[in-house]
Amino acid sequence: MTEKRARRKLSGILSADAVGYSRLMQEDEALTIRRLEDSKKLMSSHIQQYRGRVVDAPGDNMLAEFGSVVEATECAVKIQNDLNAKNADLPDNCRMPFRIGINLGDVVEENDRIYGDGINITARIEGLADPGGICISRTAYDHVKNKLELGYEYMGEHSVKNISEPVRVYRVLMEPGASGKVIGEKRFIGRISRRTAITAIIILIVIAGGLVGWNFYLHQSKRVEPANLAKMAFPLPDKPSIAVLPFTNMSGDPEQEYFSDGITEDLITDLSKISELFVIARNSVFTYKGKSVKISQVAEELGVQYVLEGSVRRADDQVRINTQLIDATTGGHLWAERYDGMMENVFGLQDKITQKIVAALKVTLTAEEEKQTASGETSDPAAYDAFLKGWAHYRRKTLEDFAKAVPYLDEAVERDPSYSRAYAALAAVYWEGSRYRYQKNLYMSRPEADLMANIYLAEAMQIPTSLAHYIASDIHRFFGRHQEAITEATRAIALDANDPVGFFAMASALIWAGNPVDGADFIKKAMRLDPHYPPDYLYHLGKAQFFMGQFDEAAATLEEVKRRFPDYDWTFFYLAAIYGHLGREQEAKSAIKMFDERMTNAGSRIILSLQWIDLWPFKERKDIERLREGLRIAGVPEQSSG
Repeated sequence: MTEKRARRKLSGILSADAVGYSRLMQEDEALTIRRLEDSKKLMSSHIQQYRGRVVDAPGDNMLAEFGSVVEATECAVKIQNDLNAKNADLPDNCRMPFRIGINLGDVVEENDRIYGDGINITARIEGLADPGGICISRTAYDHVKNKLELGYEYMGEHSVKNISEPVRVYRVLMEPGASGKVIGEKRFIGRISRRTAITAIIILIVIAGGLVGWNFYLHQSKRVEPANLAKMAFPLPDKPSIAVLPFTNMSGDPEQEYFSDGITEDLITDLSKISELFVIARNSVFTYKGKSVKISQVAEELGVQYVLEGSVRRADDQVRINTQLIDATTGGHLWAERYDGMMENVFGLQDKITQKIVAALKVTLTAEEEKQTASGETSDPAAYDAFLKGWAHYRRKTLEDFAKAVPYLDEAVERDPSYSRAYAALAAVYWEGSRYRYQKNLYMSRPEADLMANIYLAEAMQIPTSLAHYIASDIHRFFGRHQEAITEATRAIALDANDPVGFFAMASALIWAGNPVDGADFIKKAMRLDPHYPPDYLYHLGKAQFFMGQFDEAAATLEEVKRRFPDYDWTFFYLAAIYGHLGREQEAKSAIKMFDERMTNAGSRIILSLQWIDLWPFKERKDIERLREGLRIAGVPEQSSG
C-alpha cells in the first residue's frame, strides 16, 4: 500500500481541551470517562456537520481540521453552547467544560495527520480561553469578523514557544447582544502610538543624558577583583565552568522571591543540559542568596571561571531581567544586558540569556541539546507561575511546605496537562513525603502517598525529565530492583550531565547493588558539582567506604557528617556499625542508643533487631553480613523484644 505524500495547505484548526479532567478522574474515574466520551461524541457530530474532520482525540483533547475557518468558528460556538447547556444542569464540582482555540494556519498533511506551527499556535490560543469559552488568532479573526454574528475582545499579544513573532489573540463573545461588538482593539492601536511617543522621549533622554548613560556603561564594564587561581578550592574543569548566582528580587515585594529564584533555577537547568559546560548546582549557589560576596570569592570557593549575576523586577505582567557575565579569572565583564518583556514572553527572555551565554563561552551544542534548550516545559505563563510557587515550597523540604506545594503543582498540571516537570515535582513530593514521614500532612497513608507518587511519575514519563528519572531510580532502589535503579539513574545523567542529583541517584543505586567503589566515584562527582552539598552526599560517601571495608575512612567521614549536620539521624546508625568493626564497642553502643532515641522522638516505628536488617534490599548478602556484624557488637539484638 502506497503512503500518501506530505503536502502543505492552509486550514482552519480547532483544538479543544477539557477543564478539570484530572480532578474529576480522581473523584470518579468511571463517570468522568463516560462524560468525556459523551462530550467527544457531541463534538465529533458537530465537526462533521460543519464539514470538518477529527484529526486526533487523545485523552481529554480533540484536534479538528476545517476547509474554512468561518465554519470552524461556527462549529466551536455550537459545541460550546451545547456543552454549556449540559453542564448547567450539573453541580459545579461535576461539570466538565472545554476550552477551544481556533486558528487559520499553514499545516503539513501526511497520512491523514497534520503537523506544523499552526497546530502549536492553536494549542497556545486554546489555553488562553476561559472554561466554556473560545479564543481565536488574529488571522482567524480577520476572516470571520464580518461574517458571523459574534462579538470579539482583543486579548493582546502572546508568545508561543519556538515561534519568533507573538500571536494576537481575540476572545469570542457569544452572549446575546454581543454581535458586532469589538472590545479592546482601539487600545491596541493606541498602544502603538504610545510606543512611538515613548521611543521619541527615550531618544531625547539619551541625547540629553548621554554622559550619564556612558558613566553607567563604564560602571557595568568595570573590572572586578580577579580570583586567585592558587586559592581555588578545586582545579578548574577542562571546559568552561560557570556559577549562576541567585538573581536579586527588585520587585519591592518579598512575595516575588519565588519568581526571581525560579528564573535563576531555570537558567541553571537550561545551562546544565549542555555537555560542553560545567555548571554548579542550584543548592551551592543559593548559599550566597542575600549575601554580599565578591565574585572572586564565589569563583574560588566553587572552582569556576565564570559567574553570572543579575536581578529580576516584576510589576503586574511586566518583567525586566538584568544580567552580567563575568570572567572571574580576569575580573572582566564579557557582557551586560537588560531584557524587558511581558510575563507571557518570559520564556523567550530566558532563551535569549541562555543563547547569549552559549555564544560568549564559545560552546557547541549537540542536535539533542539544541532541541532540549529550545523546547520549553510549558508555554503557559500561569502554569509556569504556579509551578514556581509549588517548587519553592518543595525545595524547603519541611513538613508544612510539602503540603503547601501540592495545590500549586496541581494548578500547574491543571492549566497545562502536558507539563512534565510539574508532574515529576508532584511525584517527588509524594515519594519523598512518604520517606520523610510527611504523608500525614498530605492527608493520606504511606501506601496511598506511594501510589500517588507512581501515578504522577507515569504522567511525568510521557516527556521525561532528569527529575522524573531520579525519582524512578529511587523508587526502584527502595524496592530492590537494582538494575532498573541504575538504568534510570543513567538516563537522568544523560539528560542533565551537570545535575548532581543524577550522580547521587547512581551512587545510591550502585551502593545498594553491591558496587560501593563506583558508588563512591559517583558521589564525589556529585559533590564537585555541588560543593556546598547537602548531608546526604557526605553520608553516602561514608556508607560506600563502610561497604568497601574502609572503616577508618568511613568513621572520619561520618564523624564529619555528625559535626556539620548534627540533625542527620542516620549518621549514628552507620557509626554504630563502623565503631563495632573498629573494636570501639562503647562508642558503638552509645551511637546506636542515640539513633534509637532520635527515631523514637521522631515518632518512628523502627524496632531495632538484626532480623530487621535482613529485610533490607541489598543485592549482596556480604553487605548485610557486614552491617549485621558491626551492629551486633554495638548491642543490637538478633530479634526484637517488642
